[in-house]
Amino acid sequence: MAGLTNQIERFLKLMLEDSVDGALEIGRNDLASRFDCSPSQINYVLSTRFTPYNGYLIESKRGGNGFIKIITIVEEDDYISYLSKNLKKEMSQSNAYSLFDDLFEREYLTENELLMAKYATSDKSLADIEPRGRNKVRSSIVRSLLLSILARS
Repeated sequence: MAGLTNQIERFLKLMLEDSVDGALEIGRNDLASRFDCSPSQINYVLSTRFTPYNGYLIESKRGGNGFIKIITIVEEDDYISYLSKNLKKEMSQSNAYSLFDDLFEREYLTENELLMAKYATSDKSLADIEPRGRNKVRSSIVRSLLLSILARS
């Protein structure tokens, strides 16, 4: 399944690169037919690879004429502002790591800062916090990191 997921991701990213405005509108069923998979597989790729934490916004319309619109968040300061304003009150370790990887790719974090951010928000570092509260604390740490990035840019 990882192979198909990677193929769909690459295809969509190539189409986004070729777009004039950094946006792509495509039929979910058309995409599923192209890759000979179910529409739920397309939904999986979108929900795991094209998130705001990875620099994308998704608009979706379900039904017979359903489509997906993938929008690349281009303006860097807008991206950081968007993330800090819309950060959920709870964040999983994997979502935090995806966000940090994207910030590293966009050169907001150095490699050392990336490693420190991941370590600071890891389940292991937050082990002394009750499991139900870890995601809230992690989100608070991530918000502080985003604000520090905004402050230095």
